[in-house]
Amino acid sequence: MRSRGAFRPPGAGRCFAMQADLHVHTTASDGTDSPEEVVAQAVSIGLKTLAVADHDTLEGIHPALEEGRRRNLEVIPAVELATDYSGREIHVLGYLVDIESGSLHSELAFFRRTRLERVTRMVHRLNGMGLAITLQRVLEIAGGGSVGRPHIARALVEKGFVESAEEAFGLYIGEGKPAFEPRFKYTPAQAVAVVRLAGGVAVLAHPGLSPDDGLIQELVPEGLQGIEVYHPCHTPEMVSHYLKLCRQYGLVATGGSDYHGKDHSKHNRLGACAVSRRVVEEIRLLARENREKLKAGRREPEAWS
Repeated sequence: MRSRGAFRPPGAGRCFAMQADLHVHTTASDGTDSPEEVVAQAVSIGLKTLAVADHDTLEGIHPALEEGRRRNLEVIPAVELATDYSGREIHVLGYLVDIESGSLHSELAFFRRTRLERVTRMVHRLNGMGLAITLQRVLEIAGGGSVGRPHIARALVEKGFVESAEEAFGLYIGEGKPAFEPRFKYTPAQAVAVVRLAGGVAVLAHPGLSPDDGLIQELVPEGLQGIEVYHPCHTPEMVSHYLKLCRQYGLVATGGSDYHGKDHSKHNRLGACAVSRRVVEEIRLLARENREKLKAGRREPEAWS
């Protein structure tokens, strides 16, 4: 099979501030910078392309697109979906999804509703433990975006119950902790289908955080078209390994910083992992092909291969 966009910069395995950062979060989900601020920062460090990929929402896309046009920066509409696979959380990125797609908006609205229900239960548990934070304040911190545990953590910090978001997760809201509540998740295959039915390009996010090559093999016939090879948490050995899998399965090799804001404990450097324009063009080509298939009515899984 031909390898789509398996771009390898000099010294593959390291992260290079090139032209396109394809994994960025904003205040529309759990980032701390607004879409406009992220775009302005991208311009200031010389990026040419930015993919806004908030969790379960497209709310940051329009303001980012508008600011991108004003500053001559290409903004790619994207989304990141959390899924469950054998008890592990696996993320799927969707690039160039149709942001006007009714079916996609319906799916994302359902995701956001389950997020709100989960946060409500967690706040109730924390209150029962004597940690007096309010759901209203958590929602204010989320700012109308897709609400989640990071916003609860910030409310706990604000009240002085913990000193940092990391402590909040470690003591109260991380998996297995007393206020933790699981939330509804699709399977990875279902998330891939959601992306593809919105005309987008489905990419497995940061696979090195939960390695399972069998999952990649399983998702390719379902419509997976890429792997996020370049990520701040990937070692040089991981990068080489996932590049090999991209060549094996004919997948595009993407990359991004997973930027969540300057104050995030890990992902606080916009452009820390970036790729070339060649990768962006590969994604655009795939998206065009996907939409042509949709127009032709070819929605069954075998049409994706």
